[in-house]
Amino acid sequence: MWIVCASMYCIIFYDSMQFMKKREIYVLLHNIRSTHNVGSIFRTADALGVTKIYLSGFSPTPTDRFGRQRKDIAKVSLGAENLPWEYVSVPEKTIKDLKKKKFQIVGLEQGKSSVDYKKAKIKTPVLFVVGNEVEGVDKKTLSLCDVIAEIPMKGKKESLNVSVAFGVALFRMLGI
Repeated sequence: MWIVCASMYCIIFYDSMQFMKKREIYVLLHNIRSTHNVGSIFRTADALGVTKIYLSGFSPTPTDRFGRQRKDIAKVSLGAENLPWEYVSVPEKTIKDLKKKKFQIVGLEQGKSSVDYKKAKIKTPVLFVVGNEVEGVDKKTLSLCDVIAEIPMKGKKESLNVSVAFGVALFRMLGI
């Protein structure tokens, strides 16, 4: 925290990175097909102070099966691919394990039981679940979520690009 005083007025500045580091914010990307979307989400996650990203299903990882950096993800993420990440083969197990550690599980998806993302009450530690560009988060995974948040659409299109929706929703829900 910084305190700057000029005559009678003092302004307190918080080091936003220190504030964010204290909060546990995890993300699960399940069946994201595009390397560009994964790279973009990594870059946005870094800006948000995300602690860790889990990838599952056919989501591409920042390294290939030989452990080499994927240039297509690195090109979009611009260094953010170094954010801590882990590939998990059974996302439901990861969600259940985090629930045992008192994580709130928030699905980003449209549906009957979803709430406007601006009204979602988020507490940390938290895991945000993001699904496929076309099919979204599958029902099995959604059933494990404590909150399902959606961005209301006012135009003709039913949804935003997954990486755009991720940024819009998380910046608002995390109050950044």
